[in-house]
Amino acid sequence: MFNFFRKKESNKDTPASYSSIAVDMHSHVLPGIDDGAQNPQESIYLIRKMMDAGISKIIATPHIMADYYRNNAETINGALALLKQELVKENIDIVVEAAAEHYFDETFETRIDDDKLMIMGNNYVLFELSFISPPPNVFPAVQKLLERGYKPILAHPERYSYMDINQIKAFRDWGCNLQLNTISLTGYYGKSTMKMAESLVDNHMVDFISSDMHHPKHAEAFKRALKMPYVQRLLTDYPLKNILLK
Repeated sequence: MFNFFRKKESNKDTPASYSSIAVDMHSHVLPGIDDGAQNPQESIYLIRKMMDAGISKIIATPHIMADYYRNNAETINGALALLKQELVKENIDIVVEAAAEHYFDETFETRIDDDKLMIMGNNYVLFELSFISPPPNVFPAVQKLLERGYKPILAHPERYSYMDINQIKAFRDWGCNLQLNTISLTGYYGKSTMKMAESLVDNHMVDFISSDMHHPKHAEAFKRALKMPYVQRLLTDYPLKNILLK
């Protein structure tokens, strides 16, 4: 029952890959509905790169943002259907599902109240915060999610420069899972983000890792991350929950 807590064996003769986590649960590979892949061909390119790195299931999470990407179940599932058609044409065998990366804006709590959230797995809800300043009512919203049986996942906490390690810990103490972008550990977003990502790993605060894949540069960094010692730690002896979404 608790196999995901079991230490994974490390084999130096085996090329590093993401096969041990199997599931990439945060990416923007659906075509044409946000700032990720802009057409099915770009989607296929990114998915091939993820598969080459060991991913065997993808949960696409397009943005839902009131002011920029006004996605909903209809637009997201439509893009997923289009992508699946392209996968069949290209004879690519991989499971692709869809949820969303919900932006914590003025519509987020309404989506909770109206049961309009795009979930993954067993009621997991991925959400992100502003990169500029924290929302004032975030913890009551997290509490509401928990009361309604959802399992919140805060996307890439290492990227919120206004939060220190204790403030991020508060989210976890409130019941939030934390999802780390693996490319943060390459320095892709800068040294301060990399240091925070390392601190989260050191403090055993990472629940999920993912690519947050948008474009080819992310694909390159996702592969490069496999050489980073901190990513190797996450893939060998860390109780990640990605596999629960398989």
